[in-house]
Amino acid sequence: MTWILRILTAPLRWVTAPLRWFLKIVLILVLAIAVYYGVTLAQVWLTSRHYDPVQAQAIVVMGAAQYNGVPSADLEARLNQALILYQAHYAPLIVCTGSKQPGDAYTEAQTGAAYLEARTVPAAAILQAGGGTTWTSLSLAARELKARGDTNVLIVTDPFHEDRSMAIASTVGLTPHPTPTQSSPINGTAVVPYFLGEAAGVAAGRIIGFQNLHSLASLPVLRSIFGTT
Repeated sequence: MTWILRILTAPLRWVTAPLRWFLKIVLILVLAIAVYYGVTLAQVWLTSRHYDPVQAQAIVVMGAAQYNGVPSADLEARLNQALILYQAHYAPLIVCTGSKQPGDAYTEAQTGAAYLEARTVPAAAILQAGGGTTWTSLSLAARELKARGDTNVLIVTDPFHEDRSMAIASTVGLTPHPTPTQSSPINGTAVVPYFLGEAAGVAAGRIIGFQNLHSLASLPVLRSIFGTT
């Protein structure tokens, strides 16, 4: 760290002392932010590779796009993972989350529930929770689950989304375990921007709180960075 700072601050000997100190502080802050972001990115990646199904009270499926009641490939991969866990008796309940876009006839939760019911999951074993963002989806799911006395859950989503989903689930009072889908259609180099965005969201959420980040992320300029999932 010291030798890096020496290299970066070497050109500063030509400026005045007060300005030199100011620029040094700025460089230190930038370096610290870069290191923090890098560590967070590594943690997001490690969580994406962690698959830990345990006996739980519910399986929470994070919503994704649907088209007139038909799951997108991404949502279908998440639902199929939930189905595998349910059929293996890891939990007796599946919670489908997600709201709908303007003009849609069905919510992501409704689409997910219908998909699971068509594959022999009883309607009584499925709960629906709306939510257009990860925060709202998990907040609504937590409210439904805690009313039943259920807090121990498996979180099913894309691998790159697992770390932030787990962090938010813990914040809203759930005890989450990572079970990311093993068949996500988002793979290869296509996942790189997703990992970068998720690392930014996790890093910021840890500092200011995920609920506060959710409020800020509703601003158009930040929505493009953190997204709404």
